[in-house]
Amino acid sequence: MKRKIKFSFVTLLCAVSIYITTCVLTLPDSVSLMEGERPEFSELAQSVLNVQAKPVDGLISDEEAVMTLKAFGMPVKNLNVNIFQDMEVIPWGRTVGVRIDTDGILVLGTGLVTDGRGVSHNPVEGILKSGDLIISADGKPLHNNEDLRAAIKVSGDAMNLVIQRDGKRSETVVRPMAGVNGQKNLGVWIRDSTEGIGTITYYNPETKKFAALGHGIMDVDTKKLMAIKSGRLWPSNIYDIKKGRKGAPGELIGEMDRQQIFGRVNANSTMGIFGTIEEVGAIPKETMKIALQNRVHEGPAKIRSNITGSEIHEYDVYIESVNRYSQDSSRGMVIRITDPRLLSKTGGIVQGMSGSPIIQGDRLIGAVTHVFVQDPAKGYGIFIENMLKQERSS
Repeated sequence: MKRKIKFSFVTLLCAVSIYITTCVLTLPDSVSLMEGERPEFSELAQSVLNVQAKPVDGLISDEEAVMTLKAFGMPVKNLNVNIFQDMEVIPWGRTVGVRIDTDGILVLGTGLVTDGRGVSHNPVEGILKSGDLIISADGKPLHNNEDLRAAIKVSGDAMNLVIQRDGKRSETVVRPMAGVNGQKNLGVWIRDSTEGIGTITYYNPETKKFAALGHGIMDVDTKKLMAIKSGRLWPSNIYDIKKGRKGAPGELIGEMDRQQIFGRVNANSTMGIFGTIEEVGAIPKETMKIALQNRVHEGPAKIRSNITGSEIHEYDVYIESVNRYSQDSSRGMVIRITDPRLLSKTGGIVQGMSGSPIIQGDRLIGAVTHVFVQDPAKGYGIFIENMLKQERSS
């Protein structure tokens, strides 16, 4: 009898331990709350909740803290807490031309240089690799590709480079090689900028900043987030649409007025690009309250997009699923285009629509980020709180 009781007690402890572990594993690493809100979790959250010895209700807008979840009086997990006020921003939906200049010269890859005798060499083999940024050459900062070519031309037998790799800077030495034509070469493919069309998600009248795209600008060759020195927005006029179809994403085709600076980009992150607007007269007047992800639900919604000329329209979509704990912030929800007008013109979500604001009810909840290649009527969206959190640090 005693053995049965002991066995039952141990079994109970194991079951409780497994339950708590399961609950902890399903909890996020961070939560976002409106001012005065308490988080909503499972039964585990009914235990005592403290935030640095202060109650949750004591936190104020724009404050960040750590919440300690306790089960049966014992700490089980720390959560980062972001507090938002019941704020209003201006949902936009306008397409713009975007140009990004890299912070240094981006190395796309390395190759061979053939000398005057027909012998091939790789001057930077084992020294430079795809994704590196060349910051300076022989002590001179590099602003564009022409600067690097000029530095190679006047270099001696060796060049001193400052490079940045994985966020860390270091110095290295390379030896330019004279090619068949006698000109010196490092045997590297390089890029100093990229440009395209994207959509502004919102303008924050309090911070005077915009947010766009909902995802970062990645280099098409290195597949890495581009480290930017500066960027600008140009007005755009959409004059054609390459309609999306299964296996082939579509595209908005537009003209960019490179003579007119519409805005400046100062940050490129996984949550989108951020900066300031110079054409303040173009900013819409209507503001809208935001909703955090804990208020986003499956069901009807709308997006605002600019697919012709410079006109912005609202289109019906349906939120098919909400993933509050996604490891990829740009894929927090799945949306499907249901508006026949948009489907007939674009086939669904096309390149250039990234950043289109998503509105549910009367609140801004996020932005369109990616299209499903095999089903262009469907795509991903980012929660607006993630863009707002990134804006704070931009």
